[in-house]
Amino acid sequence: MNSISWADFEKIDMRVGTILHAEIFTEAKKPAYKLQIDFGPLGIKKSSAQITKFYQPENLIGKQIIAVVNFPPKQIGPFMSECLVMGAVDDDSGVTLLSTSLKCENGLRVG
Repeated sequence: MNSISWADFEKIDMRVGTILHAEIFTEAKKPAYKLQIDFGPLGIKKSSAQITKFYQPENLIGKQIIAVVNFPPKQIGPFMSECLVMGAVDDDSGVTLLSTSLKCENGLRVG
């Protein structure tokens, strides 16, 4: 594992957001959902997330998550992903979403 400096870490903009909408991403090569996430003052951003092993779309609505919001947008098939939802990945590619333990304001910086 390579070490990074504090300055490198400070470049990563992770924020709290609430999932407003989730649907199956039928065109994705690997199972995924299309998400719309409210980041408060940063607005609503879209993300493609391979989180289908542990989550169903209807159970994601209202869930607060952590995402990196300062990566450039990435085209994934016909969908433009605008942020990277963070999660812990197991050996079988199952992702457990990172979230807050208490409800907090959308858009708060994680650091």
